[in-house]
Amino acid sequence: MIFKVFYQENSTETPVREKTQSLYMEANDEVEVRQNLKEQPFHIEFVEALSDKHLAYEEGQPGFELWKK
Repeated sequence: MIFKVFYQENSTETPVREKTQSLYMEANDEVEVRQNLKEQPFHIEFVEALSDKHLAYEEGQPGFELWKK
């Protein structure tokens, strides 16, 4: 399953919507996504499982790339 992760690049700053970044990761569940990213200096805001239609849309967007562990 593919997940879209919304995050702030700096975990020490207050989250600001305009600075929210996103990445895509393949994992079995949300827990696995969070475990794979726990060493990153990110402030994870939200993890969303993508449906097939949503994934097809996201794959058509510029910059779509799966996160490599």
